[in-house]
Amino acid sequence: MTTGSSISLRRDGAIAVVTLSNAGRLNAMTRAMWRELRAVFDGLRSDGDGDSDNALRCVIVRGEGGAFCAGGDISEYPSFRFSEPSLREFHENEVWAALQAMLDCPLPLVAQIEGACMGAGIEIASCCDIRLAGASAKFGAPIAKLGFPMAPREAALVHCAIGDVLARDMLLAAGVHGAQRLYDAGFLLQVLPDNEVPLAAQSHAERIAALSPQAARLHKATFAVLRAGAPSAHGLLATAYDYADSAEHREGIAAFLAKRTPNF
Repeated sequence: MTTGSSISLRRDGAIAVVTLSNAGRLNAMTRAMWRELRAVFDGLRSDGDGDSDNALRCVIVRGEGGAFCAGGDISEYPSFRFSEPSLREFHENEVWAALQAMLDCPLPLVAQIEGACMGAGIEIASCCDIRLAGASAKFGAPIAKLGFPMAPREAALVHCAIGDVLARDMLLAAGVHGAQRLYDAGFLLQVLPDNEVPLAAQSHAERIAALSPQAARLHKATFAVLRAGAPSAHGLLATAYDYADSAEHREGIAAFLAKRTPNF
C-alpha cells in the first residue's frame, strides 16, 4: 500500500462516512484501497439490512483534504498492467468487486464531491445515489493519454450515469468538464460553493436518515433491477408488495393522517 493511503469508515449516528485517502496524490486509488473499499461496503451491506433502532440509514462517500479522487495510483501500474492475467485480476476482481459492493449496498449513498473526480473517482461517484459537488470540481477519465481504455463494466457504469455524449468525450477525447456541465447532464443533483459541500452532504444524508429505511431499501432494490432490465424480467413484481403489513408502512400512513411526524 502507498504510505498514507486508506479507506476509512466513521459512524455518526445513523450515518456512515466513508473517506478515500491517499496523501499527496489527491486520493488516487491504490490496489489495497480498492480491496479495502470492497470490505467496507460488504460490511455496510449487512448493517443496512438490519431493522434495529441503531442501524445505519445512509452513507456519505468523500475524499480527504478537498479532493474526491484523482483516479488510479499510476505509480503502481508498471507492476501489473503489462500482463493480461494480472490486468484482468485487477479490473475484474479488485476494481469491479469494490464497485459492485457499492452498487449492492442497500443504504442510500451520497457522494460529497470536491476537487478532482477523475477516472476511478467518477466510477466511485457513479455508484452513488445522490451526487453533490463544489463549483470548482473537475470530472473526466483521460486514460486515453495513458494508452489504455476503461474496462468494459466500468465504462458501462459511467456511461449509464453521465450519459452518452460526455462519456464519449471523456474516453475518446480525454475531455475534462466542470461541475456545471455534469449538472446539466443530470449526473449531479446540486452544484454548490466549494465551502458548502460538506454541510450540504451532511444535511442531505440527515434528511434521508429521517425517512423510512424500509422504503429506502426497497427503492434501492428497484433501482438495481432497473440497471439490469425491466422489473418483470427479474422477478421483482413477485415480491414488490410484501411490505403491505409492515410496521413502517402502517406508521407512515398513520402519521400522515394524524398530521404528525412519523417515527421510523
